[in-house]
Amino acid sequence: MTSENRECDLAEHFSEDLAAIARIDVIPKILEVVCRTTGMGFAAVARVTEDRWIACAVRDDIAFGLKPGGELAVTTTICNEIRECGQPVIIDHVAEDPLFAEHATPKLYGFQSYISVPIQHRGAFFGTLCAIDPRPAKLNTPEIRSTFELFADLIARHLAVQEQLVVSEAALSDAQAAAELREQFIAVLGHDLRNPLASIDACARLLLKTPLNDKGVMMAGQLQKSVRRMAELIADVLDFARGRLGGGFAIDTRVDPALGAALEQVIDEFHTAQPDRLIEADITLDRPIACDSSRIGQLLSNLVANALTHGSPTTPVRIRARTTGDMFELSVANGGVPIPEDTVRRLFLPFTRASAAPHQQGLGLGLYIASEIARAHAGELSVCSDAKETCFTFRMPIAWVAQQAETQRREAQVASEAHPAAAPKESAYASARATFQRL
Repeated sequence: MTSENRECDLAEHFSEDLAAIARIDVIPKILEVVCRTTGMGFAAVARVTEDRWIACAVRDDIAFGLKPGGELAVTTTICNEIRECGQPVIIDHVAEDPLFAEHATPKLYGFQSYISVPIQHRGAFFGTLCAIDPRPAKLNTPEIRSTFELFADLIARHLAVQEQLVVSEAALSDAQAAAELREQFIAVLGHDLRNPLASIDACARLLLKTPLNDKGVMMAGQLQKSVRRMAELIADVLDFARGRLGGGFAIDTRVDPALGAALEQVIDEFHTAQPDRLIEADITLDRPIACDSSRIGQLLSNLVANALTHGSPTTPVRIRARTTGDMFELSVANGGVPIPEDTVRRLFLPFTRASAAPHQQGLGLGLYIASEIARAHAGELSVCSDAKETCFTFRMPIAWVAQQAETQRREAQVASEAHPAAAPKESAYASARATFQRL
C-alpha cells in the first residue's frame, strides 16, 4: 500500500478515533505521569484492530520516531496479542523474561521494558495504553499496574462521554430544527391564516348589511359563526405551539381592578351564545389582583366551554371566584357523569378530552391551555369529579404574582427612562391572538 493510499484509508476509517483521543485534554498529562512514574521514555495511546495499529497520542522522549497518526504493522506489536487475550502485558527486563527474551517485537523495536493495558470502549477492545524504553524498569508492581488500569479506564470513560455528547448535540440540532419549524408554523397561523379569515368575516358582515331574504340572513349568520369557530381553533393551536416552543405561556402581569368585569364579560358571552343553558356566577373580589386578566378570562372561558360540552344539560354550570387570604381561587362546577379516574390523570395533556361523544368538536387543547395559564401564574389547576359534580379549581398565590407585576413595572420604567423614544411593541403572538379575538 502506498503512503498516499494509506493516508486516505486512515482518514476514512480512523480519523474519528484520532480526533476523539485528541479532544481528551487530560491524555497529554496521563502520558507525562506514565513516563515520570515508570522512568520510561515513550508512552502512547494506540488504536488497535485486527489489522491496524495506529498511534492516537504520543509522548516520545527517546526519539522513537512515532507521532500521532503514525502506524506500525500490527503483527509486529505485542498489542496485537493483548487484543486477542484482553489482558495486560508487563515486562521489566526483556532479556531476563522467559516469555519475551526471544520475542520478535522487542528485537525489532529495541526495547527492554514494556507495559501495555487494554482500553475497553462500548464493551469491546479499543486499543491500548502502552509504554516502552530501551532500559529495564521495575514495572510489575501492584501500584504501577493499578495506575495504568485506572488511566485506561479514564480514557474509556472520556470516549464514552464524547460519544454521548455527539448524540446529545445531534439531538439538540434536531430540536433546534424542530423549533424553527414550530416558529414557521406559528407564523403561518398568525399571518397566513389570519388574513383570509378576516376577509371571510368582513364579507359576512357586509352581506348582513345588504337586503337579504330569511335564508340569506341565516346563511350569513352561519358564516360568521363558522369564522368565530375557526378563529377559536386557530387561537388554541397558536397557544399550544407557542407554549411548546417557549416552555410555557408568557403573561402580561399587572394589578387590574377590572378582573371581575373581565370574568363577567366571559360569562355574558356564554349567556348570549347558549341562552338555553343555566350558568350561575358568584364573583366576589375584595381587592385588585395582579394577573394577566385576558389570560385568566381565557382560562375561565375554556373551563366553562368544557363544562357546557361535557356536563349535564339539565343542571347549571356554577362559577365561583374568591380572594381568600393570600390566594385567588376560581372554580367551575357542573353536574353529569363523573370523569373516569384514568382520564383524570391525563386530562391536562394536549389533545385529551373528558369524553369523546360524536357531536363534540375541538382539538382537546382547552384544558391543557387552561393548565398552562395557571402554571404561568405560579398557580395550579386541579379537578375533582364524582357522581355529584365535576369541579375544576384554579388557585393562584396573590403575593407572588403581585411581586412579578411590580418587577415587570420597574423593568418597563427603567427601559422607558433609558430609551424614552422607544414605545413598547406588541408581540406578533399577542397581535395574532387579538386579531382572532376581534373576529
